[in-house]
Amino acid sequence: MVKVAVVYYSSTGTNYQLAKWAEDALKEAGAEVKVVRTQELAPDAAIDSNPAWRKHVDETQHVPVATSDDIEWADAIIFSMPTRFGNVPSQMKQFIDSQGGLWASGKTANKVVTAMSSASNPHGGHEATLLSFYISMMHWGAVIVPPGYTDDSAYESGGNPYGTSVTHAQDGSLIENVENAVKHQARRVADVAKKLHG
Repeated sequence: MVKVAVVYYSSTGTNYQLAKWAEDALKEAGAEVKVVRTQELAPDAAIDSNPAWRKHVDETQHVPVATSDDIEWADAIIFSMPTRFGNVPSQMKQFIDSQGGLWASGKTANKVVTAMSSASNPHGGHEATLLSFYISMMHWGAVIVPPGYTDDSAYESGGNPYGTSVTHAQDGSLIENVENAVKHQARRVADVAKKLHG
């Protein structure tokens, strides 16, 4: 059975939803799945300034915080994160940067990886975030598996070949049809991981 870690960072819940859709598809595909979150680094003052952020932080305390053990355990990893100024958010970057020990011992090599992103506006840095993130994965020696245009859901969700990305409305609701794209991307990663590690 292929083992997949879904590692996400979410402030108000968008990437948590993407992670949960990925989890559903992975379980349907017969994978063993762990959903874990990166450590929140923002101060309470910043979190409290946005009621949706505070609500999401409080509601997801049950989700385990990601560790190096999760990366070592997994055959494949799906990452999901919002964009921050067109780049990877500090919470995800800090987690990636803390995997130097695994990288140095060769334990990140050949991990099957893919990533998803979100932003509050259609051209808010989705693609730049994913491309920046994949640079780190190249250093890991990981096997990057983007969705490309391998399913019509890529077009339905905005047409991003690097990874499913979502734009959300100001009320926090998703305004693109992305569930099918997320699930296709997750199944694709599981399939490649089975071929590589099965």
